[in-house]
Amino acid sequence: MKTWLTTVMVAAVLVSGATQVMAGSGADAATAGPLCEACDHAGGEHAAHCDRHETAGQPAKSSTPATGGDFTLASATGPVNLVDLRGQVVLIYFGYTSCPDICPTNLAMIASALKSLAPEELARVRVLFVSVDPERDDLQRLTRYAAYFHPNILGLTGTPNQLAKAATAYGVVYRRVDEPGSALGYMMDHSADTYVVDRQGHLARTFHHATPSSQILAVIRELLG
Repeated sequence: MKTWLTTVMVAAVLVSGATQVMAGSGADAATAGPLCEACDHAGGEHAAHCDRHETAGQPAKSSTPATGGDFTLASATGPVNLVDLRGQVVLIYFGYTSCPDICPTNLAMIASALKSLAPEELARVRVLFVSVDPERDDLQRLTRYAAYFHPNILGLTGTPNQLAKAATAYGVVYRRVDEPGSALGYMMDHSADTYVVDRQGHLARTFHHATPSSQILAVIRELLG
């Protein structure tokens, strides 16, 4: 518990830094610095995630376009089928609870957008945090981790086949990177986009890593109509 709690406690600091970088650029992300091949985010080469990617030599980036689609995965309260969430705007993010920086940043951005919604808007929005590390992320751990950010974020995972099917539909790639010298033993390199499904169940938008909460909020409200 100590490891993931330490991870999520740094989210506010990471978000502050990411927001300042974007606010200070005033230009297209391509002018802000080199792009990380794993997360398509300017300046990403300074993150631990990107350092691991560079040494591994293979980008955590899919050549398969994201088409979207329904899937069923497990939560602490039972199976969750995306088709059952019709009528809601659904944000889907693939990651894992031991992620040192990328996941806390994105989830904190999303949570900030959720906190700006009116209660009647929030009732029609759901966020799914899909763990690609089921070996470590049991459902109870996922529930605690997701709830730290916002009650409307639901932690999900599944079997390797279930995760692979869902990930392929959204153009997500992930892979285990062994780190013998680390206390964790291994990390998971993974895509860092957030996928937005509209009320009819169609993939409507894709947010890149560290998209500001103001942009996320604007899209949610647009899709809520």
